[in-house]
Amino acid sequence: MGEVGSGESAGRALIPASRRRLLWRGLTVRCPVCGSRGLFRRWFSMVERCPRCGFRFEREAGHWVGSLGLNTVISFGALLVTIVTGVALTAPDVAVGPVTAVGVAVAVVLPVLIFPLTRTLWAAVDIMMRPLDDDDRAHLNDGRAH
Repeated sequence: MGEVGSGESAGRALIPASRRRLLWRGLTVRCPVCGSRGLFRRWFSMVERCPRCGFRFEREAGHWVGSLGLNTVISFGALLVTIVTGVALTAPDVAVGPVTAVGVAVAVVLPVLIFPLTRTLWAAVDIMMRPLDDDDRAHLNDGRAH
């Protein structure tokens, strides 16, 4: 017996990855189940299933709403830090133009940059909240792409 993603076939008993490992895999844009890379065809185009283990990333309709929410929270948090820092560094005569320009750049560029990360991170968080069930496990493979 081994951890999910240790190269075992779907027919054997699988032990779920730890929360730490799931989060690490999500943060490093890897499959949360097996740790494989190569999950994106292009920046905004994620494969339907992991090429290594066959895990289906969209486990239910509307699954990616969580990824969108995660992207929004991270982006707004970064924007808030940017604006507060800009105001703090330029007070008492706040440089509105430069602070606004940097804030707009953060608000436009960051969500695009973190898109793949929030997709895989959300897939990991989803597995933490809803561990793999029998249906998910039945569709895993032993390394053969679907």
